Amino acid sequence: MAKLIRTLVLLSLIGGLLAGCGAQPPAASGKESAAAAPVSTSVQHLGTDVIPASDISKLPEAAKKRSDTFVAGLIEPSGAFTPHFHQSGYDGNVASVLFAPLVTVDKTGLPIPLLAEKWEISPDQLTYTYTLRKGLKFSDGSPLTADDVAFTLTILHDKSYDGGTDIFQTHIKGGLAYKEGKADTIEGIRVIDPLTIEITTEQVNATALLTLGGMVLSKAYYGKDYVPGHLDYIRELHAKPVGAGPYKLEKHLPGQEIRFIANEHYFAGKPQVERFIYKTTEGDTFQFLETGEQDFASFAATQDNLEKLQRLGFVNLQLNTSSAYGYIAFNHHKPYLKDKKVRQALIYGLDRKTIVEGVSQGSAQVANVPVAPTSWAYTEEGINPYDYDPDKAKQLLEEAGWKAGAQGIREKDGQKLVIRYLSSKSKNSDAFIAIAKENYEAIGIRFEPEQFADFNSLRAKVEGGDYDLASFSTPMIIDPAYGVADFSTEEAEGYSNPTVDKLIQEGLGILDTEKRKEIYKKLFQELNEDPPYIFYSYSKLLYAYNARVQGLEPNPYRGIATSLPSIRIE
Repeated sequence: MAKLIRTLVLLSLIGGLLAGCGAQPPAASGKESAAAAPVSTSVQHLGTDVIPASDISKLPEAAKKRSDTFVAGLIEPSGAFTPHFHQSGYDGNVASVLFAPLVTVDKTGLPIPLLAEKWEISPDQLTYTYTLRKGLKFSDGSPLTADDVAFTLTILHDKSYDGGTDIFQTHIKGGLAYKEGKADTIEGIRVIDPLTIEITTEQVNATALLTLGGMVLSKAYYGKDYVPGHLDYIRELHAKPVGAGPYKLEKHLPGQEIRFIANEHYFAGKPQVERFIYKTTEGDTFQFLETGEQDFASFAATQDNLEKLQRLGFVNLQLNTSSAYGYIAFNHHKPYLKDKKVRQALIYGLDRKTIVEGVSQGSAQVANVPVAPTSWAYTEEGINPYDYDPDKAKQLLEEAGWKAGAQGIREKDGQKLVIRYLSSKSKNSDAFIAIAKENYEAIGIRFEPEQFADFNSLRAKVEGGDYDLASFSTPMIIDPAYGVADFSTEEAEGYSNPTVDKLIQEGLGILDTEKRKEIYKKLFQELNEDPPYIFYSYSKLLYAYNARVQGLEPNPYRGIATSLPSIRIE
């Protein structure tokens, strides 16, 4: 299910630090500090301002000993650290430390320069000219020029490229001819001088600025063995990345940690903190934070978690409303899931409100559209909320030909209605399974769950196709186009709706935000009627980080990635 995985890596294009994909944020647990600090804050009334640590003297010894190292948690990545070739969003987390894009976004989601000093868009909105900063270097000390940008865009058009960057959505002039072997170069990519590249497209695209201005690969390193039609060699370089980000890869210890060391060639100057570590060890995240083994973590924004974290005394806290959304994917290759009445029944028959809002203690809300409430495109106008209605679910299943059979399980043409559900292992997942099993059995569906201890195993199982439903979440979504990209006939692998295809293209084809709002409203309504997923949840997170770390500024679109070059430890 490669296109589903594409959803998980979209933001690797622009260097965002991804939210956890495939699992809900872990709940804080473990023993509480003996000398509890007074807690008066209600999580419902938290703003976005930082709640400072109340007693830095409680700083654990393990943290005191690390004077030049910042540690954050991460679910184990697959090891494909080359941008545009990721296997999961967690690979993207690693790449965002090692590589840098031409254009990134600020805390409001608006584009700002990074490796590019500036850009210009032609009056017809088809030509993009990027001007690079002077003196850019990769982590091996070699120069980064417009030739490297051209090389990166070229291999994304190669006929053997199978990564997650859909460069053809930008419609670079001559790109398809290159892929088909009808041209040796791409007509629309023109290197004007070492600091300037001009890219001409054939259609207006609202996401082109960020996609074309994505992470840059070194032509000298990643292109030395390039032969058109043969990109397999890049897999050998995944574990030996050369990028232009703030840190260089020192060592990857699978199941333990990923170690980085400050990049002295970073354009904004060598980061002040010499070492950065992603701790990938499985275990109790709250305990890792409490003991000082980890400096930064995110938790579901429940009152219980807020109070436990405040009692630690030495952590700063900040509320973040995620720009991602959680969803349950349908396997549209299964014949019975091609019937939208069956899909609608599976939504009506699931008590999402009880699961999402009850189990999460108010830290999440039910999702009904593929964009979070933080987005300018968010609307539920004309949207059916699919409130829990088992009678309606039964009616739809009857209309679809699924009749009550032996042992209460519905049957059609001799086949029992059995739903295989895949998810990551977590407390929230356990709660979901218990309620979903009861809900679905009440309407005549046998529910067979399977949980996986690590995301990569879940992803592999989904790609194998042996499932009916699978639980994931998107990365942080900057533009609504990213939240709907996998619903087009070309990308969806089994789901097809001509109206959805048309509206997706219309949403991409103009830059005017107000006009795009109207298009996405219509698109959400169509997806609501013909659901490609069970849209599941929007989450609020509590970011908790050791108060010894200064200059850390997490935000809804970029996490902690862009803070890394400027943080300091006191």
